[in-house]
Amino acid sequence: MTTSLPRQAAPPGPARRPPENPRHKAKRRALTLLIIVLLIGVPAGYLVISANQSRNSGKDKEAKYSATGLTAGSPSKVQRRLYQVNVPHPADRIASYETNNWKTSRLYVQFRTNQAGLDSFLQSIGSRRDELRKGDIAVGARDRKVSGWNFGGPGSWFGLTRTQKNPAPTQDVVVNMADPTYPMVYVVSRTVP
Repeated sequence: MTTSLPRQAAPPGPARRPPENPRHKAKRRALTLLIIVLLIGVPAGYLVISANQSRNSGKDKEAKYSATGLTAGSPSKVQRRLYQVNVPHPADRIASYETNNWKTSRLYVQFRTNQAGLDSFLQSIGSRRDELRKGDIAVGARDRKVSGWNFGGPGSWFGLTRTQKNPAPTQDVVVNMADPTYPMVYVVSRTVP
């Protein structure tokens, strides 16, 4: 008698998926692309923007600190306090320039004011109008060269030097009284670190 062995079922093969809908496939690829852009593109864009801002900031600072000679505008509040130079009110034609090295720091300031402004400025540095000496060009040749000031032209020149004990600054002041109503004031204030 022949016995027949029971038939074994064929092992199940991999389940066949129905073909993917082309629209679904396109949506899936678009979603994958969007995720890649968000994960890589956004941080990269942020880095580019940040780098440009940093570079522009550096250029602004470089331009400020590479300037030579007087630039229009009043000195900063910190500079005015450190060098003890207060620009009075009213004043115009204001310009300033700061130099620093290991030996001496200087602030150059010029402005035009009225008689009351001149008195106020002189009082702020601990001086008075009667201390100004006619013909005294208190600003030295080196400082005139750095600032570009020329006191040889027409004018009625008065000057004074206010020397203080370190660390307080020493101020050289020249005043052009060619127009007594609106005197022009030139100041060099220097400190020794």
